[in-house]
Amino acid sequence: MQDHLRFAACYWHTMRNGLSDPFGSATAQTPWDDGSQSIENAKNRADAFFEFMEKCQIGYWCFHDRDLAPEGNSIADSEKILDSLVTHVSALQQRTGVKLLWGTANLFSHPRYMHGAATSPSVDSFLCAAAQVRKALEVTLTLGGSSYVFWGGREGYTTLLNTDLAREREHLARFLHLAADYARHIGFTGALLIEPKPHEPTTHQYDSNAEATLNFLREFNLFGKFKLNIETNHATLAGHSMEHELSVAIAAHSLGSIDANMGTPGLGWDTDRFPTDLYLTTHVMLAVLGMGGFQAGGLNFDAKRRRESFEPIDLFHSHIAGMDAFAFGLKAAARIRADGRFARFIQDRYASWSTPLGIEVASGKRSLSECAELASQISQPSLVSGRQEMLEAILNEIILQRGGA
Repeated sequence: MQDHLRFAACYWHTMRNGLSDPFGSATAQTPWDDGSQSIENAKNRADAFFEFMEKCQIGYWCFHDRDLAPEGNSIADSEKILDSLVTHVSALQQRTGVKLLWGTANLFSHPRYMHGAATSPSVDSFLCAAAQVRKALEVTLTLGGSSYVFWGGREGYTTLLNTDLAREREHLARFLHLAADYARHIGFTGALLIEPKPHEPTTHQYDSNAEATLNFLREFNLFGKFKLNIETNHATLAGHSMEHELSVAIAAHSLGSIDANMGTPGLGWDTDRFPTDLYLTTHVMLAVLGMGGFQAGGLNFDAKRRRESFEPIDLFHSHIAGMDAFAFGLKAAARIRADGRFARFIQDRYASWSTPLGIEVASGKRSLSECAELASQISQPSLVSGRQEMLEAILNEIILQRGGA
């Protein structure tokens, strides 16, 4: 199970989220944090985080640069501060054995990114983002991260009345090419990942879902250089299921990692709940097992406690609930695969495509005119039921089994 359940704790929600919302102030109790922007406080925060991961037996972590270290008065000052924290957390990694799953740069919180970062109408903002990503890539390499994630929180538009969409997409592609080239230049061999999201805070983001992101990569000659980091809550906001988004990425051999959380259907914003839905975790692990397991990715709990779950012990309850749910999902997914009924049903459903004629049509050996001529010889296509309700009942049966594989 440990090979498949590569759990990671995210630094931002675990250590930097005060649990405020648009209608209320922060409620989280953080006795290790004095609320200052000092380097010493940042180190205390890191100490508490690694102690938490040790106690939870979580083997990986993820971070944004600005979560880990406060920003200075200049780019050089910010990098110097970050370096001091990198030295500190590197020692914590060595002491605890906890590894870095992936790093990233926060290109959305600072006012200079109000119009976007790589897609900003200001070239100065683009340059500042480039500097941040350069440093974040170096830090990820130093800390042994297996991947690096690009999440364009503001890489989109609020209104097309003031937006040159074609230019912004070209600038985003140029930014990604520059980052990929630099990553290889410094010897970073890990996966470069893009995390799709449809909207919020912008009206529309250019990496709105898995299919749109893959199309973007193909259009700008980036396919193969980047894979996807799929998040459940973002799938919900895009109007898709997590199962769909994972299937799209896997079909393109482009699933790199997973942000393991869940949203709240009906709400148009990120609720980032901990994943406790057993059907969700079963579908996720079915997808992961189906692709042969993770290579460099894992299950990052990009999730936050509810505002009402404000005590430090709730950090443990929430992460343990998510880990238990995924352990259940892995066992259920293994039972489903061992049972074999779904695989056999799908194979039988597409059996006509395995006939000599089906193979010829699928491989392009038959022209459109030939297909039409063959159709004229068919009185009525042979169709069978999709048996959706029966399959859903089988899914319930297997998931609700106890013990087993």
